Amino acid sequence: MNSMQHYTLILATLLSLLVPMKSWGGDFQKGFDAYSIGDYTTALKKWTPLAEQGDVNAQYVLGFMYDFGEGLLQDYKTALKWYTLSAEQGHAPAQSFIGVMYYDGKGILQDYKTAVKWFTLSAKQGHAPAQYNLGVMYKDGLGVIQDYKEAVKWFTLSAEQGDASAQLNLGFMYSEGRGILQDYKEAVKWYTLSAEQGHAAAQFNLGNMYNKGQGVLLDYKEAVKWFTLSAEQGDASAQLNLGYSYATGQGVLKNEVYAYMWWNIVASNENERAKS
Repeated sequence: MNSMQHYTLILATLLSLLVPMKSWGGDFQKGFDAYSIGDYTTALKKWTPLAEQGDVNAQYVLGFMYDFGEGLLQDYKTALKWYTLSAEQGHAPAQSFIGVMYYDGKGILQDYKTAVKWFTLSAKQGHAPAQYNLGVMYKDGLGVIQDYKEAVKWFTLSAEQGDASAQLNLGFMYSEGRGILQDYKEAVKWYTLSAEQGHAAAQFNLGNMYNKGQGVLLDYKEAVKWFTLSAEQGDASAQLNLGYSYATGQGVLKNEVYAYMWWNIVASNENERAKS
């Protein structure tokens, strides 16, 4: 996780985070129809009066638009204002977003304890991203005393809802035996679920499990498969391992050209990062 988990800015995601209410239909629906075709000006005109009247969904979507600068200048303080009004009415996604803002210090001073407060409120309502984020806070000891067992609890709740990042972290906890008995088979199970969703770090970790025969039969070809998927997404560790696989001929035909290609990609990216 690079910072807290953020949400993909697509229509289906925004729709899934709205609370079913009587406000659907009328101006709220008109605003959503406008938003869905990229007419943010009309969406704002329809949603702002509703938000000012206390509509929890309208408050949330306004916060979302200000947070990500959709149709207007990005404004974290205004986003926080609308998220808070929605969150105080119990809107779980808004509560989670406030946690992210406190975690990152967006529009407000960074405050891990307050981030934990909002993540907890959201997580207890079953919101998977908040459960994942709360798990991270306990795993890393941010705003709370480090507690691996509590981290495993929240990662599990989120992972069971299909959150790829939670599945990755849960796999890691099983692999390392943190907060739970070490169990490589369980680690492989969760890494696989995450990797199949395209999570690069999970693909790399799964490749490592096959490469070492941990929780699965040793299978270099399967390791190369997952290292390749991860490497193609830019994971440096996977690129290094894939280069080694080609250099040694483990799970793939030996090919020094490919080996050096992947190693050069890693070196080039490291040089670019060093310059920035």
